[in-house]
Amino acid sequence: MHGRLFQFDLGFLKEDLVMPGPSYFVLLLAGFMIATIMGAIWARRVGQNPDVIVDLGLAMVLAGIAGSRLLHVLADGHFMEYVHRCTDPSLVSWHVSRRECLGPDIAGKWDAAKFVCHPAETDCFAWAKFYNGGFTYYGGFVAASATAWYLLKTDRFPFWKAADMAGMVVPVGLGFGRLGCLLAGCCFGKPWHSQLAVKFPGGSPASEAQHLAGLVASNASQSLAVHPTQLYESAASFAIAAFLILYLHGRKRYDGQIFVAFVGAYAVVRFLLEFARADDRGGILFLSTSQLLGIFLVGGAVLAHRRLSARAETAFAAESPPAVPPTEATA
Repeated sequence: MHGRLFQFDLGFLKEDLVMPGPSYFVLLLAGFMIATIMGAIWARRVGQNPDVIVDLGLAMVLAGIAGSRLLHVLADGHFMEYVHRCTDPSLVSWHVSRRECLGPDIAGKWDAAKFVCHPAETDCFAWAKFYNGGFTYYGGFVAASATAWYLLKTDRFPFWKAADMAGMVVPVGLGFGRLGCLLAGCCFGKPWHSQLAVKFPGGSPASEAQHLAGLVASNASQSLAVHPTQLYESAASFAIAAFLILYLHGRKRYDGQIFVAFVGAYAVVRFLLEFARADDRGGILFLSTSQLLGIFLVGGAVLAHRRLSARAETAFAAESPPAVPPTEATA
């Protein structure tokens, strides 16, 4: 597990100021870059301006990061922690070792009576520090989609054609993002006794969660073997992309069909994978936040398919020449 691939020393701005490069964030950006390049190539091939797609990709990265971070803060079970970090840090308890608490990565305040770590000082902007990790995909998806709709409308770019492009390339970027999750140790699965299971080192999100659940003796212990849910979702995302690009792209019946298929397919896959995940993701009625959103997205995909396909059939009928009545046969 490599939670950080690199870090930037910003000591010239403030003493001991360091900005880390989280694995998830770095690979997510790499996925966005690859997806944007694929989109620009597509735009050139269909006779559209590729610069619009490049600008769109940059805007969607920013909107996606903001949206995924906000949904993480609001819905992943950490909202009150961020509130307390601003109002009363002593109410925030991190179950890490004393060494980790006082180390450079956390630089916290050790509570010897409770054997927990508290933030050393108030931080009302902890929620905004996305480079420390903490993202929720659906938040980024909704924010990026809304941004794309606005920009494409402004540029008068065919929206549903661009949506189909997004449906093909977004799962590619998502596949890379989930590989980043594996390196960061987040989005981990439930315990699983199998040779295909994975174990995370002490101090990882999996070992900390299992320690709180009484499954391992210490958060410094190696985690129990768990489902590699990050690899499941990465493989599923690449498979969805391959199906849409290699099969459906040449057989679509209307503009928007590829995007609708992507939304529906990913929502179903994510809904099922959530049952194998064990990280804290919030939710109600025994369903996680992502599962609840997935239900709405599947319903939206079905409605969009019906409307777009009906519109395409109506347009095709209007463009078709009128039928010529048969004439009487001559003797």
